[in-house]
Amino acid sequence: MRGILASSIGVTCAAALALPLAPPAAASAGSGVPVAGVATRTAETADARVDVPGSTQSLPLQSLTHDRASGAVLGLKPRTVRTFSLLGVVWDDPSADLHGRVQVRTRAAGTGEWSGWQDVETHYTEHGADPDSPEAASGRVRGATAPLWVGESDGVEVRVLPETGAGGPGGAVERGAPEPQGDVDPVDVGSGEASAALPAGLRLDLVDPGEEGAAEGAESAGSAEGAESAEGAEGPRTGVMTAAAKAASAANSALVPLGAVEIPSLTAEETREELTALRGADLTEQQRAKPYIGPRPAIVTRRGWGADESLREKSFVYTSKVKAAFVHHTASGNNYSCSQAPSLIRGYYRYHTRSLGWRDIGYNFLVDKCGRIYEGRAGGVAKPVKGAHTMGFNTNTTGIAVIGSYGSKKPSSKAVKAVARLTAWKLGLHGMNPKKKTSLTSGGGNLYAKGRKVKMKVISGHRDGFNTSCPGGKLYKKLSSVRSKAAKYQGR
Repeated sequence: MRGILASSIGVTCAAALALPLAPPAAASAGSGVPVAGVATRTAETADARVDVPGSTQSLPLQSLTHDRASGAVLGLKPRTVRTFSLLGVVWDDPSADLHGRVQVRTRAAGTGEWSGWQDVETHYTEHGADPDSPEAASGRVRGATAPLWVGESDGVEVRVLPETGAGGPGGAVERGAPEPQGDVDPVDVGSGEASAALPAGLRLDLVDPGEEGAAEGAESAGSAEGAESAEGAEGPRTGVMTAAAKAASAANSALVPLGAVEIPSLTAEETREELTALRGADLTEQQRAKPYIGPRPAIVTRRGWGADESLREKSFVYTSKVKAAFVHHTASGNNYSCSQAPSLIRGYYRYHTRSLGWRDIGYNFLVDKCGRIYEGRAGGVAKPVKGAHTMGFNTNTTGIAVIGSYGSKKPSSKAVKAVARLTAWKLGLHGMNPKKKTSLTSGGGNLYAKGRKVKMKVISGHRDGFNTSCPGGKLYKKLSSVRSKAAKYQGR
């Protein structure tokens, strides 16, 4: 995409960037009781590096004249902004919930046409780090909606419609990923007093994921059945690597050369040999005699999807082993092509680190709808990297996010197959049977108290560990098939 390069990178305050414009005919106008202003966070210092692609614009939400037709009390009127492709609403307190609906309209940069209203998933903190963990207690973490991918846009309008109470107007929105769609029926919340329930510091973050990298523009390799890697795709990328980029790449040095953009797939026999090389000292006699592990699938590395390694914290955090895999959806909509997947991942990465204050992207792996698998949180794909994906159950687990929203839309068969192949390999590294259950200890959440031991399926959905609709009903129904396929790939 044609994002702004470099010198203006970082989070920038809205006042200097946004130019209000007359609302289009479809935009609502109204009158009513003004709402008291909300607190806003001081903009972060811009990243001074001139070689860092991407940027984040942060626009504090403003009081809107109350409109009984829509119920919106906070938002932004239609305005021109710098080009962006992904957005989300952020607030100061990560423990605060946004009770209500967030809706956006965007203007396509290429055509100048405005979209219809789209809902943004407001429940997202359950994807984060465990309570009381160093990552959660860093003082940098903020509350936020799920990110929504809207494509290259240069205009935006936002409205926040607070709930008036459980079961009341505006309160009947299902927890789960919204599907981007046309106009949404407005909600009448009755009184501007409902805004008192909204968290402080509400602002809209607009993310430009940066220019296309080497991993983009080549949909053929990822769209093939099984998403096998193209010959030579695992070769190193040319160019100077920063110390942070070298460290992230070196974490996979047992699998590929430094600077590789893709880790190639292996045969079953090659994978068993690699297992012995990687974990020989930890394997039991039975595992050495007959290892149950699926063939390693091709995986696009962080360098392959263009990660700016300066955004994350320098160190890697590991857990002791991987006993279970939690499957998620990104809840960011389905309006993307597979060649755009690296851009989406760069957008999530920037949103997680710059907007939400996490140490790195939360997921350990991501899968696009063409079945292509991507490395997520840095530290090495074959290592037990501790993620921030299932609040309460990030220890001894791995998190896999299928890019898209699967509350009402079925995931592609290629994506489901990729999740099965990935779990067959990743869980096989630690001798786990995809069709069995395992014991996990809760780190604290809304389903299980901290310290409680829980029997969980080795391949579980996010909703199994936290009260959420993630990974969406349609994807969750596919997990039984994923377990069976993964066990078969392991040779069970």
